[in-house]
Order: sequence, then structure tokens, then C-alpha cells
Amino acid sequence: MHAYRSHTCAGLTKANVGETVRLSGWVHRIRDHGGVLFIDLRDHYGVTQVLCDPDSPVFNAVEKVRSEWCIRIDGTVKARDAALVNPKIPTGEIEVFVRDLEVLGEAQELPLMVFGDQEYPEETRLRHRYLDLRRDAMQTTMKLRSDVVASMRKRMWGKGFREYQTPIITASSPEGARDFLVPSRLHPGKFYALPQAPQQFKQLIMVSGYDRYFQIAPCFRDEDPRADRSPTDFYQLDMEMSFVTQQDIFDTIGPVLAGVFEEFAEGKKVDDPATWPQIPYAESALKYGTDKPDLRNPIEMQVVSEHFAGSGFAIFAKLLEQEGTEIRAIPAPGGGSRKFCDRMNAWAQKEGLPGMGYIFWRETDGAMEAAGPLAKNIGPERTEAIRQQLGLGVGDAAFFLGGKPQAFQRIAGKARDVLGAELGLIDENRFAFAWIVDFPIYEKDEETGEIDFEHNPFSMPQGGMEALMGDPMKVRGFQYDLACNGYEIVSGAIRNHKPEVMVKAFEIAGYGEEEVKSRFGALYNAFHYGAPPHGGCAAGIDRIVMILAGTSNIREVIMFPMNQRAEDLMMNAPSAPSSDQLMELSLRVTPRD
Repeated sequence: MHAYRSHTCAGLTKANVGETVRLSGWVHRIRDHGGVLFIDLRDHYGVTQVLCDPDSPVFNAVEKVRSEWCIRIDGTVKARDAALVNPKIPTGEIEVFVRDLEVLGEAQELPLMVFGDQEYPEETRLRHRYLDLRRDAMQTTMKLRSDVVASMRKRMWGKGFREYQTPIITASSPEGARDFLVPSRLHPGKFYALPQAPQQFKQLIMVSGYDRYFQIAPCFRDEDPRADRSPTDFYQLDMEMSFVTQQDIFDTIGPVLAGVFEEFAEGKKVDDPATWPQIPYAESALKYGTDKPDLRNPIEMQVVSEHFAGSGFAIFAKLLEQEGTEIRAIPAPGGGSRKFCDRMNAWAQKEGLPGMGYIFWRETDGAMEAAGPLAKNIGPERTEAIRQQLGLGVGDAAFFLGGKPQAFQRIAGKARDVLGAELGLIDENRFAFAWIVDFPIYEKDEETGEIDFEHNPFSMPQGGMEALMGDPMKVRGFQYDLACNGYEIVSGAIRNHKPEVMVKAFEIAGYGEEEVKSRFGALYNAFHYGAPPHGGCAAGIDRIVMILAGTSNIREVIMFPMNQRAEDLMMNAPSAPSSDQLMELSLRVTPRD
């Protein structure tokens, strides 16, 4: 017999009754029923109930066993009484009578219990992650993550892609976040960087003629933590293709991701990728207040400025006299009560706003009536025009925000999400996708007037060189994101593969040709040697698993995550280097003032 097990803890059935077996695993739970000891023995695959009574030659040893001890048992498989069968587990028809026991590893008093659903502080869970990972929910999630990655790989190979690895130690490159720098011992005073993404390398792979590349790629960014983003490293399904248009990318990666979601959706509806809408960035910002809209929520915002211009509501009327301002309405079907409107107004105040104006429609003496402070100020004609524009009726409401869109857009989008959740409008049994397209390449600092890249600087501008000769603020890129249920899960672009267009694009953002050559020399040089048109994207694996697992905390789907302060409490990272290490690297740490 094998030294540790003849079967796993999920491998025994009624067909094994009478056999002598060997199992190894962890003591999940112990129960003493009048001198008969029952142990749920757990391994990665499942649970088997084992029992021991005073007739067992190892009864005294079994009495000493405690939760999470790692043990090996030999025993005889017995059928459970019909009344004691547990249909919830594969081994529920049998139990194993213990005849021999070996303790493989004792456990001290536990800082957190593996059995049960107790809640523990995140600090405790991360400091003892090896115990936290034993818990059933974490085992399920980590298996899901592994299966999702395997599914992605299989589907990409099925699409004719090959997997190639790109360097982990490389040069610093601006990708929208801070680099992690790595000092060089052999080149004192110089630094490598951990790649924020394989961006330049995968473009060089296209220039090298490999046509279809993908990689399950680790990426490293020194970012401020968020619930849906890791502060240090993450993994993405990275892909690139040659001789393709934007639509080719959509038609390739869409079915891959739809297939992954369908495989692990557990009954939830997954929209057909052929029906995923392509929404321009400006339209998404207007209707949803974000470039990653949750389309399970049917609420769409609209501009209603004309109904407030010159109206009796002085705050909005005067606001609209300023250049670049507008008033937007957020419809709230079913929200037509003063109590609900006041609650949403209080929510807005907690978010730092003075409040949100509102109108709600109710029935009074058999007729529809518009109510609320705004309705009184602007009068029945304007109120009725707003109602008709928004398609609302009795029992509905609308909320209003005004100013320069960039100042209130984010909070408007958040209000839309809250309204959808509060009013039960969100379809929880659906994965809803949307491509966001036509991103602006540049943004202008209102105070300084300086122009910089708003999004990926390597994107091909729509219209090419001709577009760059006009107003930079009107230039749109062949850049796109894929949103799912309110999260960005894919970002990509058709790349700028022409050196003269690349130089002009960076020149507009204040980078001279010599700086482009210095910072992006490999791409710049390669583009002079027959670069093909190419494009691609990257899908965030951590975020996709987070959505599939039904959690909003990305640390729940990463095996060994950092905390919100970008610390590894288990491994005690980051840590101070030794004097010898610093000396070898020709470095000195100076304290901050």
C-alpha cells in the first residue's frame, strides 16, 4: 500500500465497503458521541467520515487528535445506516473504522478556524493565509481561478494563438502607473523595471512576424490599492494579432471570454458576443457616468439643460449661463415617493454634494401631479416636458445634477448604480458586456493648458497623421475597453505602427523625437523595418475571477495577496535590506524629511 493513501477523501463509495484503505488529510471536525469518536477527515478533494471506538487499537491515540492536525489513518470501509447517509457529499454512504493512526503534523492553537463560516479580520486572514486557504470557500475560489486560466489557454490555442513568454526584468516604460524599480548590481546607479505590461514586447513580437501571440502574463504596478485592483501585481490574458482591424479583435476575443463566462456562469445568462454593444466613450460617459457601465441596470441619464435654462430654479439657471455646463437627469422608475427621494438626497450629501434636485410624479385626485421643490420652481410645462423626455409616469422620479460634466460625472454614475440597486432594477442573473470605443487620445490641463495623453500613447489615431494635424482634443484612438457588470475587464487598441505618426503623436503631448527614441527606442527602430498593422488587448484574470466568484474584493481571488497598504503580512514584505545588500548594490537609504 502507498505510504500515505490508497484513496483521496472524496474517492470512497459504497462499492468499497469491506476494503482496507489508507487516507491522509486534515482533521476538519471532531465529534464525541458517547465514547465513539467521529472525525471528518479532509483533503483537497473532499471529506470522509472516520470513526473510532474503544475496540480500536488506536483509540487512545485518536482521543488526542485535535482540529487541523495532519494525520494518516488505516481502516475498514463500512456502509452507513440508511438514516445516517449524507447525500451532500460523494462519500456520504460510507464511513471508515480506524485501525491504525499516524500523526503527520500536529497543529498548535489555531488563530482562525478552518471549519465553519466564522468571519475574521482581514489582517488575521492574510497573516495566516496558509490556514485561510484551507477553508472551503477559498478552496473553491482558487480551484475556480485555476480552471478559468486553463479554459482561457485552451480557447486561445483553439483560435490559432501560440503562447510566448516576455521578460520580467526590463526597462522602465510609462504605462499609466508607477514602475517597480530593480537596482542593478553589475551596473551601479542603474535600474531595471518590472513590466507594467508586456506592451512593447508583444508589439515587437508582431514586428518579428509571429502573427498571433498570447500569454498569461504577470504585470507589476506600484498603484494605490482599491477593492477591485491589486496594489502590486496582477495577471492578465495578454494577446496581440497582426493584419487586423478593431472589429477583428472583438470577433476573436469576444467568443473566448463569452465561452469562459458560460463555462463558469452557474446558470447565469451570458450575452451573445455578437450582440455586445459598441458604445462611444462620450456616449457612455453621458448615459452612464462611467466608461465601464453596468448594463444590467436599465437607467440611462439624459441632458435636460433646455428645460432649466431661464427657469425659476435660479441655481441651475445661473449655472447654465457659464460656458461648458449642463444639467443631467437620472431617471428613477419606481422611485416616486418623497421618502425615497429624501433618502437619495441624504446619500448625495454623504458623498460630498449639497444634495440632488428631484421631481417625482404621483396621483392626486385622479390626476398625475409632479411634486418636489424643483417642480414648484420650474412650473408644470417644463416639468411635463422633462417627464415626457425621460419616459416616466406615476410612481417614478428623476434626480438632477449640474455643472461641468467632468466635475459631476463620476458621482452621477455612482448615483445611477445606487438607484438601480435600491429600486431592484439590476438583473443579478446576467453577465452584461459592452465594448467602449472611440476613446480620446489627449487631455488638456484646464489650469496650465498643457496637453498630455489621456489614454494609451501607443494607440493608432483614427484618421492617422491627418487627424493629428487638427485639434488634438478631437482626436480619437482605435482604443477600446470591454465592460462587464460595472467592471473593466479588457483594455486594448490597434497600435500605432508608423514611426512618423508615432513621433507626431508624442510631439503633441510634449515629447520630442529624441526623447521618443530614448524612451521607446526598440519600438521606434523596429517600426522602420516593415512593421505590420497590429493590435490586441489584455483581459484582467483577477477581475474576471472576482466577477465569476461573486465577490467585490479582489483579494478573495488571489492566493497570496497584499493588504490595502501593499504589505505582505505573512512574508513581512516590504522589508528593510541589510547593509551588505545595499553596499553590493551601491545604494544608500536616506530617511524622508
